[in-house]
Amino acid sequence: MGFWLVLPFAGLEIALVGWALRVSMARRHQRQTIIVSEDLVTIEDVSPPNHQRVEFPRHWAQVRIRGGGSPLHPSRLTVESHGRGLEIGHFLNEQERLSLAKRLRRLIGRIAESPPLPAQGGPA
Repeated sequence: MGFWLVLPFAGLEIALVGWALRVSMARRHQRQTIIVSEDLVTIEDVSPPNHQRVEFPRHWAQVRIRGGGSPLHPSRLTVESHGRGLEIGHFLNEQERLSLAKRLRRLIGRIAESPPLPAQGGPA
């Protein structure tokens, strides 16, 4: 007799799962590629339908962690140079974001210093 009360909630649940699956499938092609060379830090941000490629001079690039202001994203990782910047790793969790920042700082160095890059072919 009370079964009809369950049907709207079951329909809502199925719609919510369908929406979550749709969002997940749309984000499966999202990626960021970071290339650190002797002279440049190149970031390619692919988030269909958008595609962005930004280059920073390695000698002047800075890796910064900024406050995010939300419980889900307590920090924001940016690469900046000459008054412009790009947020990277916004889809990472906090621990992964901090680990990426540490690794990028090791590769890029501080402003006006470019440490030698590790040999090609091995992990950095």
